[in-house]
Amino acid sequence: MKTSLLGAAPAALLAAALAAGPTAVYAQTEIQWWHSMGGGLGDWVNDLAKDFNASQKDYKVVPVYKGAYDESMAGAIAAFRAGNAPHILQVFEVGTATMMASKGAVVPVGQVMQQAGVKFDGAAYVPAVAGYYTAANGQMLSFPFNSSTTVLHYNKDAFKAAGLDPNKPPASWPEVASAAAKLKASGHKCPFTTSWVGWTQLESFSAWHNVEYATKNNGFGGLDARLVFNSPLHVRHIENLANMAKQGLFVYKGRGNTADATFVSGECAMQTGSSGLYANIKKSAKFSSGIAPLPYYPDVPGAPQNTVIGGASLWVMAGKKPQEYKGVAAFLQYLARPEVAAESHKRTGYLPVTKAAYELTEKSGFYQANPGTDVAVTQMIRKTTDKSRGVRLGNLPQIRTIVDEELEQVWAGRKAPKQGLDDAVRRGNELLERFQKSAKL
Repeated sequence: MKTSLLGAAPAALLAAALAAGPTAVYAQTEIQWWHSMGGGLGDWVNDLAKDFNASQKDYKVVPVYKGAYDESMAGAIAAFRAGNAPHILQVFEVGTATMMASKGAVVPVGQVMQQAGVKFDGAAYVPAVAGYYTAANGQMLSFPFNSSTTVLHYNKDAFKAAGLDPNKPPASWPEVASAAAKLKASGHKCPFTTSWVGWTQLESFSAWHNVEYATKNNGFGGLDARLVFNSPLHVRHIENLANMAKQGLFVYKGRGNTADATFVSGECAMQTGSSGLYANIKKSAKFSSGIAPLPYYPDVPGAPQNTVIGGASLWVMAGKKPQEYKGVAAFLQYLARPEVAAESHKRTGYLPVTKAAYELTEKSGFYQANPGTDVAVTQMIRKTTDKSRGVRLGNLPQIRTIVDEELEQVWAGRKAPKQGLDDAVRRGNELLERFQKSAKL
């Protein structure tokens, strides 16, 4: 009896060891990915991780929703200090300067790819997108994941009802005002609105007209950059919007992307906002819609130039093991595959991150079958200038909040447009001075 029991023990142990063997050999390295994509975009993020995980056995990417962009960024910085930061963090574009200043907390994507032995060619990425996330020495700092740009969404059914040509959206700001007047006359209570006021009406507006939003090439040239979006052209534009607001042609719907829902529901007939809204419009809108380039002022020399990016990029956090960085590199390489990037572009309305993904989408006939979906791309693939490369400033999220506060006073008629812009510039420059001092410490 004793002999059989003793004899059984080694056999059981051997069986257990054999059973555990393959698991030990194929133990996956887990990669934590914190993101801010909710709803349909959250499904997209989960699908990307799922498909990557199924494509190989070495790594497992675990996407975790961490709230809005500002919440996830603050949470990741706190987690880094506590020693448990994620491997990959999705950060909105206005957080770029802050991430760059977080020395020791992040590892440049270019470096991660190089050290992992993964082929990485920065020239393969759309220049206007990659340039925003690239340092002066040419090294890419973060991976341009979900990049969007500003476009004009419009309700074709509402245009028809107002006697407007649904295939000829307004190209200039005077035409926007004229179309809005006809929409109002036809009974529309919200002819035009906008989301992300600071991004669409000042940041992108500046680049589109090839004028400075801030000095030092909009912050790319140094931490001593200062805001200058109170120029005569900026004042003229905000005055025009304020006049439209008085006439009920422009209806302010709130901060951030609050206005998105009012366009998708059909309440508002025209909206300037993110190209990334396309997926939601396609899924939920009960009307025929169109996408047009951001409006401009035809009398401004050099306009239109190019718009600037929005959305977010993926940053790699510091303090991880070499094997984990290899997993991060493999995942980013997967995301950059032409077929993967092209499908993401078609599904979401975000820009294709590489030229190959754009070409693949074009060859597939997607743009021809879905008119207007190429607008965001063509606005961004133009050659950029020092004034149109984008805006890279410290404390930019807080500056956008100041812009919201001051322009809300303008829309309500409590401040003149020039006063509102002057006050926003003054208050914003105080933040920039503070950031400059703290970044030098």
